[in-house]
Amino acid sequence: MVEELPGLAKVRARFIEMLADRQARIAEHALNAWDGETLEDINGNLEAAKAILHQIAGTAGSLGFAELGSAARECEAEVIAHLEGPDADLAICPGEIVHHMDLFVKQCEETLREAA
Repeated sequence: MVEELPGLAKVRARFIEMLADRQARIAEHALNAWDGETLEDINGNLEAAKAILHQIAGTAGSLGFAELGSAARECEAEVIAHLEGPDADLAICPGEIVHHMDLFVKQCEETLREAA
C-alpha cells in the first residue's frame, strides 16, 4: 500500500538522501556527548541527537521503514529518560546511550545500503 501512493517514491528518495546526513550527525553528536567534559557539551549534544532521532522516528514508518522508525523512537526515549532523569544535572553520558546510538547508526547504514 505504501508504495502505491502517488509521489511517495520521490519522498522516500528524499528521506534516504537526508538519512545519510542525519546518520553522520547522530554519530557526531554521540561521540561529542561521550567526549564532552561539561554538562552543556554532553546534554547539548544529546539534545541535538534527540531532535534528529525524533525527525526520523516521525517519518520513517510512514515511508515503509518501520524498523528504522521504531529504533529511532527507542533511542530518542532513552535520551529523554536520561535528560529528564536523576543524572541529568551530572556531566556524564551513559555508555548505554552511546551504544544504542551506534547500533542505530549501523541500522541507518543498512537501510541506506538496501535502498541503493
